[in-house]
Amino acid sequence: MSNPISTTPAANDAFTQEVAKLIVHALNLDVDPASIAPDETLYGSGLGLDSIDILEVALVVSKNYGIQLRADHEDNEKIFSSLRSLSDYIAANKAQ
Repeated sequence: MSNPISTTPAANDAFTQEVAKLIVHALNLDVDPASIAPDETLYGSGLGLDSIDILEVALVVSKNYGIQLRADHEDNEKIFSSLRSLSDYIAANKAQ
């Protein structure tokens, strides 16, 4: 069962942009974070991240939000499927 998120859509959009900035900064991407569509695929096509990039993102997420993302987590494909799914997962599970 996932934790409900009780924030407004504007707050969700702001958090999604915060996560986009985190990804761009962590991976030193030459991309404007605002240009990353919330539902754009992160891995492979779309933003074009590879498995090493995903590991780097998982480390930065862990450091910044207190969430342990494990390589063998059964939901990784879903969690990292898009910027929105990643930010939703972080928001629902981050340390308070």
